[in-house]
This record gives sequence, structure tokens and C-alpha cells, in this order.
Amino acid sequence: MTPSACRAMVLERPGGALVLRERPTPRPGAGEVLIEVAACGVCRTDLHLLHGELPDIAYPIIPGHQVVGRIVACGTGVSGFVPGERVGVPWLGGTCGHCGFCLSGMENLCDEAQFTGYQRDGGYATHCIADARFAFPLPHDYGDLEVAPLLCAGLIGYRALRMCGDARHIGVFGFGAAAHIITQIARWQGRSVYAYTRPGDVTAQSFARSLGATWAGACDEAAPLPLDAAIIFAAAGELVPAALKAVRRGGRVVCGGIHMSDIPGFPYALLWGERSIRSVANLTRQDAREFLELAPRIPVRTRVSVYPLEQANQALDDLREGRLSGAAVLRIGAG
Repeated sequence: MTPSACRAMVLERPGGALVLRERPTPRPGAGEVLIEVAACGVCRTDLHLLHGELPDIAYPIIPGHQVVGRIVACGTGVSGFVPGERVGVPWLGGTCGHCGFCLSGMENLCDEAQFTGYQRDGGYATHCIADARFAFPLPHDYGDLEVAPLLCAGLIGYRALRMCGDARHIGVFGFGAAAHIITQIARWQGRSVYAYTRPGDVTAQSFARSLGATWAGACDEAAPLPLDAAIIFAAAGELVPAALKAVRRGGRVVCGGIHMSDIPGFPYALLWGERSIRSVANLTRQDAREFLELAPRIPVRTRVSVYPLEQANQALDDLREGRLSGAAVLRIGAG
């Protein structure tokens, strides 16, 4: 039986901390599913939400877009899912389905897209609602806590890695949740990874090497060779010129975050030589299908630091201050 009330960590104002609230359990509408949440990953995008760095936030909002749980009820018109089935809900929570972007395989750019934990209440709660078209069955190879980071760190990292094309030597700036997943994918594909961390962060550098990184050093150091491509996961605009400097002629810099501080001016010489800069915007459902099928075949293993729902603010603070190796995950149900 679905409880009449659910608990949620709610953001009620810009710059505020999350507040534990009890709310009526939501009911699924047409095409929606009600999910009893077992776990939810904690993402740097959640920090941007807290800091008011994303536009048009409708307060109050429940963050969380790496949602793992089990369906407890289906709205009218839902097909392909049944109560009791385990599903994951990522950042992309809905699109219009009929614009040029949606019809051409670029639904991640839809002007009417809705995002989980931003326009739609997310997974920092005991229950949440999802559009059934944007929920995914999860591989059985992972427990609830371990699979959560695959739903954003993994999916966005996978899309960013694909944008590197056939690059063999790849730099990764910011070695956090996404980097620790794509390093495993890249190594499985036979590529070399060069990890850039905050100066002095020997823990992150050691972690990167343990996952197979060829080299690990500070973001102000030089890798031992010119890179074919670089991915920036840190939200620091000053890393764009640094990454351009690190890639060879014809190389590509991929910016993997939804938000980044302003990019400082830099000499044209860093871009010249047919270097390019590209951003990653969200994900598509095809990304999710491909990656969730691939991850257990590698197999990708996630390192998680686990927090109870009530300690979501602590998890976000640890992420902000760089105290994590891997990903933070909230344990909400019995996962």
C-alpha cells in the first residue's frame, strides 16, 4: 500500500540549504509512474541548483536526477512497465516529442524539455513521479546504490566520451564521479587516459591511477604528450584554455557540465590548428539505452560514498569541497 505521505529534502529558496519536509505522496497522471525511491545519486548539477546558478528554477523543488527505485503505481496509458519493476530516472525527464530536435535524434536540445530535479521534482525523496517514457529498466548486475551514478555521471560521461571520436589519448579535467566511470570505459576501449586534478590532490591522482589512468597530475601541469582530446568535467571556465593548450592540432575539447564559470580570454593561437571546443547538453534516451547495456559488459564499477536522505546537505558539502572519491549516493529505501 502506498503511504499517504512521503519525506523529501526540499530546496525552498536560492542559496538555501535543503529542508526535510513531509508531503502528500504524489499520484501518477496519464503516462506517468510513481516510484518508491531506493537511492539517488548526488551530482554537481545539484550544487548549481542550490546556488541559483541555473535559470528559471521554480521553488520549492526537490533535487535529484540519478533516481533508482521500484514502480508502485502506473498512470493511465503506461505500457512496458508493471508495479514492482526496478527503474532508473535520469536528468532528461521529458520532451515535446514533435519538434525538429526530437524528430532528428537530438531530443536533448528540445526547447520544451523538462529535467528531473529541476523542472520536475526529483529523487531526494521517498517517492517521486516520472514520465514513463523517460524511465529505464536497470541492469541486474548492480545494486541500487552502485547503479545510481550510472544515471548521470555515467550517461553524461558516456556522451562526452563519444564526442571525442576516435581519440586515443584523452585528458580528463576534474576527476570525480563522471571521470571515474569513463576512465573504465576508455581503458576497455583501448584508449589512454590522462587525469588532471586540483593542485595537491594526491588522493584523486592515486584514485585515477588505480583505475588505469596512464598519467595523473595537477591541472597546471603538462601531460607527457599532446592529447588527441580533452573532457572538462570541472565547472571552471579557466580550464578551457588549459585544455586547448594540452591538445594537439586537430584536437577537440569537450565541456561536459551544464554550468561553467566564464571562460577567460585566450590567444587565438590556442584554438588555431583546427582545434575545436564542443559542449555536451543533457542526454538522449538512446544514450541511456546504449550505456546501460554496455556498462555491465565492461564491467563498469562505481565507487560510492553513502549518506542517508537526511544528510543530503552534508553529501553536497562534501562534493563541493572535493572530499569524495567517486560518487555520493543517498540511501533512501532498502537498496
